[in-house]
Amino acid sequence: MDIKRSGSQPSGQGPADWFTGKVRIDPLASPPDPARVGCAHVTFEPGARTAWHTHPLGQTLIVTGGCGRVQREGGPIEEIRPGDVVWFPPGEKHWHGAAPTTAMSHIAIQEKLNGSPVDWMEQVTDEQYGA
Repeated sequence: MDIKRSGSQPSGQGPADWFTGKVRIDPLASPPDPARVGCAHVTFEPGARTAWHTHPLGQTLIVTGGCGRVQREGGPIEEIRPGDVVWFPPGEKHWHGAAPTTAMSHIAIQEKLNGSPVDWMEQVTDEQYGA
């Protein structure tokens, strides 16, 4: 058994290659192999968002605070709020982040395939975000 005590894992800033705006990542769980699942609590300041990306085994988001946006490639931008649960199937290109004037937090859960839980792509442009 391994207990991660609250506050025992340092917060990290979301890398500029993967995010636009200010994003804080608080790790929750990343068990050793052979386990594949990992999760983090991610907080996006207003207007902050991920780059386009996919997950080889899909991703679940559980919105914990604020108001945000999600979009899959070719689909409309959807608003998300606390209590909403979003599932992106394996390989679905998408992005997620805060609303323009409101921060948003979610728990992100995904599994690794061949050591990687995500494939990062191009940044979401201001035009795409504001569409």
